[in-house]
Amino acid sequence: MAKPPLSMKPTGWFQVAWSDDVGVGGVHAMKYFGEEMIAWRSESGQVTVMNAYCEHLGAHLGFGGHVVGEVIQCPFHGWQWNSEGRNVCIPYESRPNRGRRMTTYPVTERNESIYIWHDIEGRAPFFEAPDVFASFNDGSSAADYYPQQRLFEQGHEMHPQYVLENGVDFAHFKYVHETPINPIFTRHDFAEPISYVDFTITFEGDDQQTIDDVRSGVEAINGGLGIAVTKSWGMIDNRTISAITPVDEATSDVRFMVYIGRPKGSAAGKDPERAAAKAADFGQEVIRQFRQDIHIWSHQRYSDPPALSTSEYEGFTAIRKWAMQFYPDGRGGNAADLASTNQKG
Repeated sequence: MAKPPLSMKPTGWFQVAWSDDVGVGGVHAMKYFGEEMIAWRSESGQVTVMNAYCEHLGAHLGFGGHVVGEVIQCPFHGWQWNSEGRNVCIPYESRPNRGRRMTTYPVTERNESIYIWHDIEGRAPFFEAPDVFASFNDGSSAADYYPQQRLFEQGHEMHPQYVLENGVDFAHFKYVHETPINPIFTRHDFAEPISYVDFTITFEGDDQQTIDDVRSGVEAINGGLGIAVTKSWGMIDNRTISAITPVDEATSDVRFMVYIGRPKGSAAGKDPERAAAKAADFGQEVIRQFRQDIHIWSHQRYSDPPALSTSEYEGFTAIRKWAMQFYPDGRGGNAADLASTNQKG
């Protein structure tokens, strides 16, 4: 596998599991950012994500480790570790080992997903992971939508930034998805670590159509490089979440979630089974189109500088400049420093 030119250890929030992967008392093993990790849920419901190897003699807690109340117990010698990664019990000693600590990650849980904050310099989070409902400030909730539909594909040779750049790529709709739509961008806001891209949609062949006549539109919120949430309005109300998480220096796991809106008003009570079936079909179509993008991304080479057309220049230049702040290798500054500067200003 060829190593991509962009760092595969960017700063930000990244999805490592779905909430139902880790039930109460459950332990879930995974690998991200080149590290073996586990997620476990305590008896009170709190999720902890930590590096997987016990600091005692290196047993992998994802294989036989089990939750005891609010701690996880190593299967090898029974050492217990709390949610801060501290040893709280050695069963055959009178006191714990206070000098060793397992690496833990800041965790947030929303939209049926578990996200960790990744930063190789160990800095605290300086922005929140976006929520596919609350972040749009429109009063919506999961109750307004049918159950989440999901895609999960592992080990693609692709970088999270490819997916974010798709948000400003108006030209690919016709050639990748074979849809006769013309996105018209109405907002590019890349001033903060959370960025915003909005566009409305017209259709090829519509004569004399103005921006006021559009049939639908999309609002997108990018929470760093790891998470993008969208709200689509107009013909069919839907929300999506794309979450791309680096596994190692060459590959990423891809998760994509779709919510389809429930009928409202007088249509709400008409043939609910048929409405649910139609929603499921439309959700699968959204997922199918996302798979078409994945096929391109997983064989893509990062082109720097790209050969952009005149109409592409503004969007791609803005999002690439914004993305550089999340890399720890000096390519384009640092998001934490920029956030600190903006707060002082």
